[in-house]
Amino acid sequence: MKEFGRNSVLRNLQKVVPLRRARLRKDVDTLRHILGIHKFDLGIVCVDNHRIQHINNIYRKKNVPTDVLSFPFYEDLRPGKLPCPLHRDELNLGDIFLGVEFVMKQCKEDSLDLHGTLAVVTAHGICHLLGYRHETEEEWTEMLQKESYILNEYNRLTGRNLEPLMKRCGQDR
Repeated sequence: MKEFGRNSVLRNLQKVVPLRRARLRKDVDTLRHILGIHKFDLGIVCVDNHRIQHINNIYRKKNVPTDVLSFPFYEDLRPGKLPCPLHRDELNLGDIFLGVEFVMKQCKEDSLDLHGTLAVVTAHGICHLLGYRHETEEEWTEMLQKESYILNEYNRLTGRNLEPLMKRCGQDR
């Protein structure tokens, strides 16, 4: 396990796609800074298509691989509100599973940079941990606005030019 940020853990459980973990750690730390969530624990697990499909099937009854699955520690968090933990062991946002193999395939199809796209997908996953959803058009618009804000700040701090991956309401990312 690699520790980064203040309370984050990055695990790479896949061997299909070579990852620059230092870059991913730096990107996650920048996202945490933008959102002011450094005091919270956050798990990031990089997996292949087989594993993310298995997890997606178990928890969402969708037997297909996907780019990101988020498992929030706080189930009923209002979007945009940070949790108010009472104890140290509640300083947890949850876990994000990145379907790195799935993301790599999309990057090849769309001529996108893998690590930049992983930063975008991670921002999306963190939004889910912070209570954002996209089951309705209204929720999708709210989440897209938050992602756009995060990525605009990310671009300002890093000199990059990342944008949210646009999908329609209710569709998986």
